[in-house]
Amino acid sequence: MTKILTLIPGSVSLADWRRVYRGVEVELDEGCRTRIEAGAKTIETIVAKGEPVYGINTGFGKLASVRIGTADLATLQRNIVLSHAAGVGEPLPIPVVRLVMALKLASLAQGASGVRWSTIEHLIACLRAGLVPVIPGQGSVGASGDLAPLAHMTAALMGVGEFFVDGVRIPAEAALSQAGLDPLVLGPKEGLALLNGTQVSTALALAGLFEAERVFQAALVTGALATDAAKGSDGPFDARIQMLRRHRGQIEVAASLRALMQGSAIRASHLTNDDRVQDPYCLRCQPQVMGAVLDLLRQAGETLGTEANGVSDNPLVFSDTGEVISGGNFHAEPVAFAADMIAMALCEIGSLAERRIAMLVDPSLSGLPAFLTPKPGLNSGFMIPQVTAAALVSENKQRAYPASVDSIPTSANQEDHVSMATHGARRLLPMAANAANVIGIELLAAAQGCDFHAPMQSSERLERARSLLRARVAHLSDDRHMAPDMQLATDLVSSGAVAESAGVDILPLVTDEA
Repeated sequence: MTKILTLIPGSVSLADWRRVYRGVEVELDEGCRTRIEAGAKTIETIVAKGEPVYGINTGFGKLASVRIGTADLATLQRNIVLSHAAGVGEPLPIPVVRLVMALKLASLAQGASGVRWSTIEHLIACLRAGLVPVIPGQGSVGASGDLAPLAHMTAALMGVGEFFVDGVRIPAEAALSQAGLDPLVLGPKEGLALLNGTQVSTALALAGLFEAERVFQAALVTGALATDAAKGSDGPFDARIQMLRRHRGQIEVAASLRALMQGSAIRASHLTNDDRVQDPYCLRCQPQVMGAVLDLLRQAGETLGTEANGVSDNPLVFSDTGEVISGGNFHAEPVAFAADMIAMALCEIGSLAERRIAMLVDPSLSGLPAFLTPKPGLNSGFMIPQVTAAALVSENKQRAYPASVDSIPTSANQEDHVSMATHGARRLLPMAANAANVIGIELLAAAQGCDFHAPMQSSERLERARSLLRARVAHLSDDRHMAPDMQLATDLVSSGAVAESAGVDILPLVTDEA
């Protein structure tokens, strides 16, 4: 039976958000009901007084000066959702949308958004029933919140649009009916509260971070295995070198590489009879490059962890004083910066690994057979997988241009500076997939390189990773269809199996696993 995660709004760990992304079911801590109802009561009081308050009885954005009568307040909230559900493009992945829903739930449950408890219950019920709104991926600029995508989420709750049910797209009203749920009818401010906020860009950035984490871990294993395949030195991983540089990530990466290579017979074989003075940077500078990547991912994780626990819609309700105050928490600049960091980190993981692949296939650098095949010429071996890795690395470089430096005015210049956080975050999953493919190719190449050193073996930990691969992909003696081998290796990277098999215990996310 799947354990249910209880969300405590404002204090959910990154490890728990990771669990939501990986599919765990969620419920809401009942302790937040009091403050939710207090926020909703504040809205009721304002409506009863009839005073103009943005988002409750006024128009939106540039139309904020238009007063809306009490009889039209429900129509106002419905209209804002339907008019803002203007996204285009392929739907967001189901795990990302589930994370969006959980993030929105945790934000609304802090009582600063003015929604009713019944609305919270409706969102929870959809999650429990496996109803995942179909959200087009394009249409948000990352300011005034992720308006278009969150409007599509909200519209589905209202019975407009579509849900994914067991992976199949079903009209929203029919899906709700099948689950025994009525369409959501919005109260004052609720439409704005649901479609305003940074939950889509944050969910996409978190998903990119969680995938980058697995790629990073696997790259430590393949980097160490490639070092052995090339009979490289572990001297550059000496702890004393790293301590003089002082960067935490560098120190931890070097320690991990030392542990991965400890006891390698391949390494021991050339300690006294190797006339090479220094290895190429792709081997020697792994602690420096991957350590910087580790530090960057952790910094991004800290920012996203804060954002995920925050309240980012507008206006915000302060029930203790009865005030509703307009601000700018919906501006996703922190998320945009974090997404740019993750993009750079993914670029560098793949870039360094591709250089190791290129080194391994070059006999003048590796001392191994050309293109890692016993019969070069008749066979091409790993010639084109290296080209594929190079293509993927270049594609990631092109995608890594900072999204956060861009802005374009919207809403008749009312929203005159935007973050582009959603653009920056939406590219991360494809970039992580590219990087995972590069690491998968390196796993194949490094294992093949070590095969040539038989009967000598690498360390116990690296041999576990090599055995994991060899149980699925045989040594390449003669050319064969390469794409299936590459897919199998990449699946081992993306699933976390490579890092788990080798016992990698270094995580970009320094939070406790629940």
